Amino acid sequence: MGSKTMRIVVGVTGGSCSLYGVALLKALEQLDIETHLIVSKMGEYVTKHECDIEINDLKSMAAYFHKIDDLAAPVASGSFKTDGMIIIPCSMNTLGAIAGGLSLNLIHRAADVTIKEGRKLVLVTRETPLSVIHLENMLKLARMGVRIVPASPGFYHHPQTIGDLVNIMVGRVLDQLGIDTNLFKRWK
Repeated sequence: MGSKTMRIVVGVTGGSCSLYGVALLKALEQLDIETHLIVSKMGEYVTKHECDIEINDLKSMAAYFHKIDDLAAPVASGSFKTDGMIIIPCSMNTLGAIAGGLSLNLIHRAADVTIKEGRKLVLVTRETPLSVIHLENMLKLARMGVRIVPASPGFYHHPQTIGDLVNIMVGRVLDQLGIDTNLFKRWK
């Protein structure tokens, strides 16, 4: 990384698999990467429901926290330089808003800024089954260079625990931004 600290925007929305978002924040903290966290209202609810983690605990895992409705936050401007954005998990509501160019909240706006500035955007989508609408929105964004990483871990490295499965996904997500980790065994 050199002398420059990386700066990553992290969005957590209401799609299931909020455990991935928690693990990502912990990994970025261990890597000493500056994080700017935004959590949707449903993201807060699902994180509490699935992980028994309160919003204040989630906030403490990030360097900076921005309220979902604060469209004047630094991450809402292209002049605020970041190395990319990860939305983990990414609900189909958020996917649709981003694909449609809507900025209804700060996660949408930060994603729009990431796209317009030509920065890396990674969406860890979570839904099953996928409708034609979901697939078309993913295709539209993929054609713009957005990385679509469905929340579906591999099993070729013989995971033994849920934590192993989570680490596989978090490691693969970080690969999309060129961030190397030792969170999982790579194929040899």
